[in-house]
Amino acid sequence: MLDFTSAFSADGLSAASHPETEVSDQALLDAYSNAVIGVTEKVGPAVVRVETGPKVRTARERGGLGSGIVISPDGLVLTNSHVVGAAKEIRLRDTEGAVTDARVLGVDPDTDLALLRANGVRDLPYASLGNSKHLRRGQLVIAIGNPLGFESTVTAGVVSALGRSIRSVSGRTIEDVIQTDAALNPGNSGGPLVSSKAEVIGINTAIINGAQGICFAVASNTAQFVLSEIIRHGYVRRAYIGVAGQTAPIPRRHAVVAGVQNQMGALLAQIEPDGPASQAGLLPGDVVIRLDGVDINGVDDLIRVLDRDRVGRTLAMDVLRLGRLRAIDIHPVERKPAARQALAP
Repeated sequence: MLDFTSAFSADGLSAASHPETEVSDQALLDAYSNAVIGVTEKVGPAVVRVETGPKVRTARERGGLGSGIVISPDGLVLTNSHVVGAAKEIRLRDTEGAVTDARVLGVDPDTDLALLRANGVRDLPYASLGNSKHLRRGQLVIAIGNPLGFESTVTAGVVSALGRSIRSVSGRTIEDVIQTDAALNPGNSGGPLVSSKAEVIGINTAIINGAQGICFAVASNTAQFVLSEIIRHGYVRRAYIGVAGQTAPIPRRHAVVAGVQNQMGALLAQIEPDGPASQAGLLPGDVVIRLDGVDINGVDDLIRVLDRDRVGRTLAMDVLRLGRLRAIDIHPVERKPAARQALAP
C-alpha cells in the first residue's frame, strides 16, 4: 500500500497547496512580469520600423521591412545590413507613427550590421548598449520589433547559448553570436535584444526556418566595435588573419601551468588554408590569449584588436596549445570591405 502521509503537513494541508507557496509563486510571476513591462516601457519608444524602397511602389518594385534601435538622441540607428541592402530610399517609423527619411552612414555585411542617421531630428528616445560579455545562459532577455509588420511587438525568453557562429550575408562567419528562445519572425531583424537592466545586449539578426525557438542576435560588444569604426571611417577596416573561432573558458590548471591570468580566450575552430594564421603555424584548438600586447578574453576582443592599425605589421601572439603557452609571430593583411551599391544623391 502506498503511504501518502508524507505529502501532508502536520495541520493536514497538502504542502503543494500551502498558502505560503502560492504567495511565493505569485510574487515570482509578478516580478517577471514587472521586469518585462519595465524594459518595454523604457526601451520600446527607441525601437523603429525600417522601411526600404520607394514610398509609392509599382507592381515591379518591392520594398523591405525590418526593425532598428535608436542609440543616440541625434538619430543614430542600428539595424541589420540585410534589412538595408542596397536600398536608395529608407524611412523610419516610430511607435507614435511619425515617419522620417534616413540615410546610410555605413554597412558591415561581415557582421550583418548597418548604421543609419535619421534626417533632421533631435532629442529622440534612445537605448544604451550593454556589455554582452556579462551575459549568462538562462538570463532573461526581451526582444522588441515589428515581426510580420505587427509594430511594437514584445517577446521574452532566455539566453539559450553563447559563443555561437552563424554565416553572414557576405559569407563570413559571424562569431560570438547570442542564441535565444525569444520568439522572432521576419521583421524582427535589426531590432534589439534587451536585458532586464534595459540595456541592448544584441541586435536580432536571424532565425532558423522550420525550427522552434532557435534565434540569433549579434552581440552588443561586436555592434559597439562596428559602430565606432563606421563613425570614424565610414566602413569597418579590419586586419585579417583567416580564422574562425569562439569565446571559450580556459581551464584553471592550464592557466596555472602557463602562468597566465586569463579566464577566457578565443578558441580557434577553423584555419583558412594559406591565410596568415596558417602561414604562422596556428592550428585548430589553439586558444589565443594575447595579441600585440593586448589580452584576448574572447572572440570580440580578437576582432577588436585586428583593426586597421595592425594591417601589414608583424604581431606577437600568445596561444595555449594543449595547455602549453606558445609565442607565434603573425602578419595580418587587410580584409577588403564588401561592395555596396551607391545611394542615389
